[in-house]
Amino acid sequence: MFLPGLLYFIVFKYVPMAGIVVAFQDYNFVQGILGSDWVGFRHFERLLADPMFARVLRNTVLISLYRLALEFPAPIVFALLLNELRKSVFKRWVQTISYLPHFISWVVIAGLLNVFFSPSYGIVNWALQLAGVKPIFFMASQEWFVPILIMSNIWKELGWEAVVYLAALSGIDASLYEAAEMDGASKWRQTVAITLPSIAPVIAVMLILRVGHILDAGFDQVFNLYSPTVYEVGDILDTFVYRLTMVDMDYSFGAAVGLFKSGVGLLMIVIVNGVIRRLTRGEQGVW
Repeated sequence: MFLPGLLYFIVFKYVPMAGIVVAFQDYNFVQGILGSDWVGFRHFERLLADPMFARVLRNTVLISLYRLALEFPAPIVFALLLNELRKSVFKRWVQTISYLPHFISWVVIAGLLNVFFSPSYGIVNWALQLAGVKPIFFMASQEWFVPILIMSNIWKELGWEAVVYLAALSGIDASLYEAAEMDGASKWRQTVAITLPSIAPVIAVMLILRVGHILDAGFDQVFNLYSPTVYEVGDILDTFVYRLTMVDMDYSFGAAVGLFKSGVGLLMIVIVNGVIRRLTRGEQGVW
């Protein structure tokens, strides 16, 4: 049972790491990796001096921080609320409906959002016009693009990410709540004193893994929603690398940017894991 997962990581995660050497070469598609000239850290020096890189790095960090502040606690709150439902049939329906959007492609969702927020026939602008507000081109607005990213991703992933926390909640001993009720503890007090401490290890692990993706702001979503008019706020490292490699064919520079991103992600995992282990006296963390 363990073998398929192991093979997946070996084939798709570890074997491709051999391509890291491209970041230190002036890669030529015809000559290949073995025949291309070595240039050392030249691409990394170019990366740090490129004003475009500074912009996409800023956008990536800001979007990731917004995601961390708004998207990370959302499934926790949703799981806590869902756990309080007593009618099992209604609870199952809510849970099923909430995680169905996870299986919808961002291509489809992007099309729906463009329809909903269209300045000419979108339902959102139609409602605004009824209220006396002029139509807004949301998808081409630098002011609205990032909020739409955050809200649409919360809607898409809320139910799916809550499954992990619901599983953790199901493992809490019911006798703890019974004892708390006998002592006169309110629902809020039970949540603070029993529920949250019980699922804290799961929250800690999910936080560590989330921080490891601090430079991963969601390529699929951004690529399908952004346009040149919102590059100033919506262009991220992944879309930047895509244009370098697939459009400009600058494979070495794109590999350097990708390696930089992976290095920062690894560093963030180590730092946050160390902080959480120190705060919890070694009781929680990934390792």
